[in-house]
Amino acid sequence: MKIAFDARLEGAERADWWRALTDALPDDDWIDPAAEGTQSARWREADIAVVANPLPGRLAHCTRLKLIQSLWAGVDRLLADATLPARVPIARMVDPMMNRAMAETAMWAVLSLHRRAFDYAAQQRQTRWRALPQRRADEVAVLVLGLGQMGRTTALQLAALGYRVSGWSARAQAVDGVETHAGWASLPAVLGAADIVVNLLPLTDDTRGLFDRTRLAQMRAGASLVNLARGAHVVEKDLLVALNTNHLAHAVLDVFDSEPLPATHVFWFHPHVTVWPHAAAQTDLRSAAAVVAANVEAVRRGEPPSHLVDRSRGY
Repeated sequence: MKIAFDARLEGAERADWWRALTDALPDDDWIDPAAEGTQSARWREADIAVVANPLPGRLAHCTRLKLIQSLWAGVDRLLADATLPARVPIARMVDPMMNRAMAETAMWAVLSLHRRAFDYAAQQRQTRWRALPQRRADEVAVLVLGLGQMGRTTALQLAALGYRVSGWSARAQAVDGVETHAGWASLPAVLGAADIVVNLLPLTDDTRGLFDRTRLAQMRAGASLVNLARGAHVVEKDLLVALNTNHLAHAVLDVFDSEPLPATHVFWFHPHVTVWPHAAAQTDLRSAAAVVAANVEAVRRGEPPSHLVDRSRGY
């Protein structure tokens, strides 16, 4: 099977992906556009494209594709390419190790907010010795937005730590032991009931700019926001107002409108913002390569691949 590998990544990272994928599928015919070009006959004859940030229009030349396999969990940028062949199924990356890593970061953020770690760090910089009030985990209400693979794993792990966890999604989802809510009409009430909101929603037309002035005002006074999904979910100027007026206590942000975050951006210096460099859950090359290999084998057998994208929903 001919597999086109189209990844706009830095040199070492790209080489690592190439090695992991070709090791997982050593008997297939891999095509590297960096070496052969996208106008070559072999590129046009590819059966499968494995992609990460491909240039818009590149896949239009692959006229025999049976599958486009993304190396990323989010496919909003990929779907923005209007030239993608409409008939070709797209699979997103659902890496079990990445799901676990995201849950670990979410747990760290919730624990840090609950146990006042950021406040103690500020006191340390001031050489101030003062014990702060401490709540029990079952007194802290945590809302997980988005109940896909990452959201479900995160909600279950937080519940196991003893937090009062609820989940919300646009469409009804059941998670054992977690109270779930669905539909846009229910969102204001669940936001207002949470002490900590963890955002793991996909980026779609419905969720872009979700945390604007109106939505942030629906959050409980003194609550905190943990955004581990996409920077475009948050209207940054509105979040700053919510923090500066003390409506929100803290924001833990891993993703931003502009990345890398400019060195002059106020988030770097804000006392109630914690910045991570889009590192909440990095893909594990070994487990991700196994996911790609399983989908390639499914195509080879004439079976449907796993984790197919619904283009109409955007994920």
